[in-house]
Amino acid sequence: MSYQTTTTARPRLQSLYDAIAPFTVLYMRAIAGIALMVHGWPKIQAPMGNIDMVQGLGFYPGWLFSPALAATEFFGGLLLLIGLLTRPAALAASFVLLITVYFHWVKLGQGYSGSELSLIWVGVTLYFVAHGGGRYSVDRAIGKEI
Repeated sequence: MSYQTTTTARPRLQSLYDAIAPFTVLYMRAIAGIALMVHGWPKIQAPMGNIDMVQGLGFYPGWLFSPALAATEFFGGLLLLIGLLTRPAALAASFVLLITVYFHWVKLGQGYSGSELSLIWVGVTLYFVAHGGGRYSVDRAIGKEI
């Protein structure tokens, strides 16, 4: 019995896929960064405004975690947008998003339907934890990907 080596067929449009791939990563990173900044902007305006919410989730002292939430969302989003310190920013955002999954799924009892959007977004941020900011990031431009 002989075994043949098989080769993986290359899609006809592979060169196109290879050309657009870095732009899709850039787009995904920019949208994630902007979305986090939009959610963080009101919190930056009133950094102590979420003390009761964060304490209600079990994060004490609220005076520490409320501004930390604001900074993580807004400045973490900005870092993602430009691709600077992408992995640490994405890791912090992933942590915040996993807490929102818990909040909607468990605290509010909404289950998957209430957590679906956060689950999708944490998938995006975890992509950047694993892969970094991509070709068109400040991290790559300065040669300092963490």
